[in-house]
Amino acid sequence: MSTKVVEILSAEEIRRTLTRVASQIIEKTRDLSQLVLLGIYTRGVPLANLLARQIEILEGIDVAVGALDITFYRDDLDKIGLRTPAKTEIPFDLTGKTVVLVDDVIFKGRTIRAALNAVNEYGRPEVIRLAVLVDRGHREVPIHPDFVGKKLPTAKEEIVKVYLQDVDERDGVELIGN
Repeated sequence: MSTKVVEILSAEEIRRTLTRVASQIIEKTRDLSQLVLLGIYTRGVPLANLLARQIEILEGIDVAVGALDITFYRDDLDKIGLRTPAKTEIPFDLTGKTVVLVDDVIFKGRTIRAALNAVNEYGRPEVIRLAVLVDRGHREVPIHPDFVGKKLPTAKEEIVKVYLQDVDERDGVELIGN
């Protein structure tokens, strides 16, 4: 049986989608000087940087960006196997800030649950929001993104693969299934 690969977003569509998501973040954030974007490793980090650049283009404000590794906060390490943690880089206190967690795909919601636990180690934000490039449904925990690039209903066995220039040397989103 052959595997079917369907392009969901091209590089240009990702660029336009991130411009729209950045605009939505701007609209929902009362004080942009208090905005912090936290990318979740791996692809959430370059997405957070791309969103920060777009917000700077639109508003002229330099947005603080951090990188969050959630390895030790996961509840499924027995299923995903050993992995080398990345370095969490949050060189500022999150207390009182508007934090937007940024990830590439939301599926079951467990990664975001782990991220919420990790954020507590770095202060008490005023508000925490969630931005994702793709929402594919199938939640196992009651977590839903505030900002969504693309809603993509999928079968559980399908795979959504995000490619980003900084990590994969190309931009795109694909749906992989049978």
